[in-house]
Amino acid sequence: MFKLGIIGYPLGHSVSAVIQKAGLESIGQGGVYDVMETSPEELINRIKYIKANGYNGFNVTIPLKVPMSLFLDDIDDYANIAGCVNTIKVMEDRSFYGYNTDIYGFKKAIPTDVDLKGKSASILGTGGASRAAVVGLAERGIKAIDFYTRNIINSRQTIEYVRAKFPNITFNVYQIQNIRSLAESSIIVNATPIGMKGFMADQMPLEPADLDKLSSETIIYDIVYNPVKTVLIREAQKRGLRTITGLDMLIYQAERALEIWTEKTPDVKLMKIAALEAL
Repeated sequence: MFKLGIIGYPLGHSVSAVIQKAGLESIGQGGVYDVMETSPEELINRIKYIKANGYNGFNVTIPLKVPMSLFLDDIDDYANIAGCVNTIKVMEDRSFYGYNTDIYGFKKAIPTDVDLKGKSASILGTGGASRAAVVGLAERGIKAIDFYTRNIINSRQTIEYVRAKFPNITFNVYQIQNIRSLAESSIIVNATPIGMKGFMADQMPLEPADLDKLSSETIIYDIVYNPVKTVLIREAQKRGLRTITGLDMLIYQAERALEIWTEKTPDVKLMKIAALEAL
């Protein structure tokens, strides 16, 4: 029986347990998936607990995706490029192997008919999720990315990191309070928690006027998945814009995580149904 879980804080909004249990059932695999709220101050003790209690693997969410990197014995290429992890496999010797399945999920959620080669993107936020977005967009051929953040000084590490990793992409960073024209962006990604259930759920990171100025071809990608249709997604759809919700990214990254842990491919449709029923 597999023993899995998720760490992060807060986790009241998380539906990962429901999704992963459905995934385990779809491959005929018994197992548990524990929700373990863990603040950054509790991370070391939580790691000791996981190693001592026979876990096979676990997911990592905000605000631990970057700090967790300090406690890994090895990482995959995506985790190395992004500089953060969201999936850990506990090896037989209790060492930790880190993966970034967010990138896989982010990329797979973008429809195959979307052509981003040589185009520009805007990312709202500079946390761990924004790094996954950068890697995913880079692999789709984006040439320029504008970051919008509340605190430019605090985001300096992320900006310097992505500039070093992707020298062929032009990066700029601006205060989110002073959003410039987004009309040149082919895709706009919300990588902030704004709009999430329990966290400014009745708001969106852009002003309605910002959406009004967008081309009808612009794609709005909100990585927030609870609610499925955030205020940003609803307002974008009212204006006829193409949208991508965070639920697809969540399901696809969960699919990849379960493949890593069990070496079997779960039924994505059943995982999505379980998520929708829980939301």
